[in-house]
Amino acid sequence: MESIITLRKLIDTRLAQLDLKVEPKNLYEPISYLLALGGKRFRPLLVLLTAQLKGSLTSQILDPAVAVEVFHNFTLMHDDIMDAAPLRRGRPAVHEKWNQNTAILSGDAMFVKAYQLITKINPSHLSLAMNRFNETALQVCEGQQLDMDFEQFSEVSQTDYLEMIRLKTAVLLGFSMELGGLMGGFSRKDQQRLYMVGENLGLGFQLMDDYLDVYGDHQKVGKQVGGDIIANKKTFLMINALDLAGTDVRRQLNSLVSIRDADPKEKVAAVKNIYDRLKIPDRVKIKMNAFFDKAFRLLKIIDCNKEGLEIFNHFARGLIVRAVSYTHLT
Repeated sequence: MESIITLRKLIDTRLAQLDLKVEPKNLYEPISYLLALGGKRFRPLLVLLTAQLKGSLTSQILDPAVAVEVFHNFTLMHDDIMDAAPLRRGRPAVHEKWNQNTAILSGDAMFVKAYQLITKINPSHLSLAMNRFNETALQVCEGQQLDMDFEQFSEVSQTDYLEMIRLKTAVLLGFSMELGGLMGGFSRKDQQRLYMVGENLGLGFQLMDDYLDVYGDHQKVGKQVGGDIIANKKTFLMINALDLAGTDVRRQLNSLVSIRDADPKEKVAAVKNIYDRLKIPDRVKIKMNAFFDKAFRLLKIIDCNKEGLEIFNHFARGLIVRAVSYTHLT
């Protein structure tokens, strides 16, 4: 049974050893650059930790796990272009360091590389793995499109928002656990349960990310506090506030959202004050914890290796505790 530290090292080593050609330099160098920026490696770790819930890992499991990370980074490369984001993990985004066309094409190459890696799976699993990977990739694209569409909508419901983040973020975590379950030898029914565990974790973590954007310690979170407010994004917090606000407060919120040249600190402080008055943090906490609780309840009904389950729970619950420590959320 491998520890989280060992599994993360396996992932980082394999990513560093990917067969990326030297030429054309401007196609492959951005891929190496983005992958070398690091990250939590959350998704491939979920694959390996889930496979380990049935016992020891085999050598055929690593490449499909890494495929999920390569695909995830492909989405980040293209998301940064669409969001006009200048930075990725504190370093220049690929489209800033090179140019937009290079970032588009390098992202496309990463998508192909992800396919190459996932086909290294045991041939008996290939058809199901590819079908589910294709379905998940399309859902991620659907979620991204909805996210962009919402920027043009005057109103977005809580239900629509949760569906958007499910598609954009949570389904890939669900697929990661389903893939690990497939390679680990779980029954198809348990693979589907594992998918739901991952999806609920993903929903919970995205709501936590929304919360941290407003209430997190910027030094610990590693990004500007209130970035979503400044960008006028319709997050779960904003949608709840608009739903709960009376006429005057709703008018005030809409006015703040519509202002494009407001002082960022004043704008964040004003919106945050409304959130506090409407007790929005409490509502986010309830919804977030409901998703986390559902994930761990589902995991309890799956027949797992005891040691593997302890390692998995330590990893997942540790991420939750660490994120909560970034705030005053208790």
